[in-house]
Amino acid sequence: MARRPRNVPAADRARPAPARRRRRRGGKPGLPLWRLFAALFVIGALAVAALLVSVARDLPDTSSLAAVERSSTIAFLDHRGRLIARRGSAHGHEVAVADLPPYLVDAVLAVEDRRFYSHPGVDVIGLSRAMLANIRAGHIVQGGSTLTQQLAKNLFLSPERTWRRKLQEMMLAFWLESRFTKDEILELYLNRVYFGGGAYGIEAASLRYFGKPASEVTLGEAALLAGLLKAPSRYSPVNDASRAAARATVVLDLMMQTGRITEAERVAAASTPIRVSRGASSPGAQYFIDWIFPSVREIAGPSHGDLVVRTTLDVDAQRAAEAALEGVLADPARAAGVSEGALVSLAHDGSVRAMVGGRSYVRSQFNRAILASRQPGSAFKAFVYASAFEAGLSPDDVRDDRPVRVGDWEPQNYNDTYRGEMTLREAFARSSNSIAVQIAEETGRGHVARLTRRLGMESPMRADRSLALGAYEVTPLELAGAYTPFANGGYRVSPFGIISIETEAGDLVFETPPPADRRVLDARTVSRMQDLLRAVVVWGTGRNAAVPGLETGGKTGTTNDFRDAWFAGYGADVVTAIWTGNDDNAPTDHATGGGPPALIFSAYMQSAPHSGLASGHSRPAGDGPAVAPLPGDTETVAAPAEREEPRDPIAAFLAGLGGPDSE
Repeated sequence: MARRPRNVPAADRARPAPARRRRRRGGKPGLPLWRLFAALFVIGALAVAALLVSVARDLPDTSSLAAVERSSTIAFLDHRGRLIARRGSAHGHEVAVADLPPYLVDAVLAVEDRRFYSHPGVDVIGLSRAMLANIRAGHIVQGGSTLTQQLAKNLFLSPERTWRRKLQEMMLAFWLESRFTKDEILELYLNRVYFGGGAYGIEAASLRYFGKPASEVTLGEAALLAGLLKAPSRYSPVNDASRAAARATVVLDLMMQTGRITEAERVAAASTPIRVSRGASSPGAQYFIDWIFPSVREIAGPSHGDLVVRTTLDVDAQRAAEAALEGVLADPARAAGVSEGALVSLAHDGSVRAMVGGRSYVRSQFNRAILASRQPGSAFKAFVYASAFEAGLSPDDVRDDRPVRVGDWEPQNYNDTYRGEMTLREAFARSSNSIAVQIAEETGRGHVARLTRRLGMESPMRADRSLALGAYEVTPLELAGAYTPFANGGYRVSPFGIISIETEAGDLVFETPPPADRRVLDARTVSRMQDLLRAVVVWGTGRNAAVPGLETGGKTGTTNDFRDAWFAGYGADVVTAIWTGNDDNAPTDHATGGGPPALIFSAYMQSAPHSGLASGHSRPAGDGPAVAPLPGDTETVAAPAEREEPRDPIAAFLAGLGGPDSE
């Protein structure tokens, strides 16, 4: 049953409900604004402190600051005692800022840290400028590190580019500034920074590049050294002299702009030639150092200490070889589609006087002189004719230069041109494929292969039908070694590059024994081969290899599709083999052995020393003239008269200019 509502008095029912109490404006605030900022600041400071503590916990030990860590160094000298290169870290003795020319210090500060003497270790102005430049560029184009920061990084930190390493670098920079004076920091930096070429410290760098102490460098030399700090390999005068000179000019400009030198001093320094140490001015010699370096380490052992290695290389011959190779291949008209080359030059005992493994060691460290195995082509014919002379033939014997067939193989002459009957001398000088195959078949391929082995060729070869035309692969070093008996009187050689190894104190560690006198060719064969090799240069396919006033001899070689071109020959107490071609084995623009390689040989022999390269063996005069004259020859040893049979007029014109091989 529903409950009735209670009776409520009328007065109570009419009374309105009590109104809600309103909050008055202007009441006491919850937290003042300054307190909020203070709290945020404290939190931020605590966070930064925690971060710094975390970063500081990983800071390296600084107790060994005064110690200079260094590895053993190996100094490589040429056979005359001139410095070629150093391997390992070379440190000079410590130098004081007071002992250095003021302009050397100014040059370093102009490019590395202009406000060095005013900032506390971190340059806020320089850092801000670098940040703005990097933001505008969208990538890192400038660095804001001070010289003190660079010292901290070089001494204690890794080169990784992370924010953590950057914070550690700044912390260590502040520590260095609090621990040392500005001059002491500068001395620490200059005595430890890397200048390229294995040289650590300003003293080692000055000796490395100029052959004198840092206290004696000129203003221009100081600018060059300071310019190296940005990129030691890129701006090294050893790798690129023109780029190093341009960088030195930039340093001089900065010194003038910052008031460290006057305009007159800048002009005088820029116009004064800088002479880099000759031993350090042959970057291509690094190919040679790479070749002998493993042998040095094997002989000396792992804990050898500092060593001095006297090598067989000749700095003057090396420079001439590099210049000759680059001079020809840099000219498109003479290079004829060739992009690379290699050269090996041996004294008559097999000692390497020059080795060029490519056009630029900086761009490619692949040593083509010892690693690039290519077909020698007609350069192999020297071994075919030597075996024929051992079998009783002579240069005046006659054979018919005609199409020849061996089984189902029909080798062709160059341009498919044949000249009929001719002497072996002319056949060799004209590089007849037909007659080379004929006498190889007469003599026996096995005898040719055995003679080639006897002369030092070690690459795999098969005594098949194409052996006479060099259809197997050899390296320039091998070919040079195998040609040497033709020049030294018939003695086999084993190419070598080390004369002796000594400790820094002068104690002998190793000395290469004298080469064994192992005669592999008789005097008559040597004399006849010199006859033929000389004819090639005087009026044959190698006329471009001739050197005015110098007796030379050699043989050209060209492979199928003009992929490889060779010249191997002798002159001025050295035997030299040159290969040109392309690394990808692409065909050249009809480059032949009588083209780029012969031109390189001629340029090299004209610039290389003509004395001082000889060894224990010298090329004998033989038992006859160097080139037996042909009937009707003049005193200049003219070529045989051409026959009346029709010939390709273009080929005849090229032959008259000393053009392509007839092979």
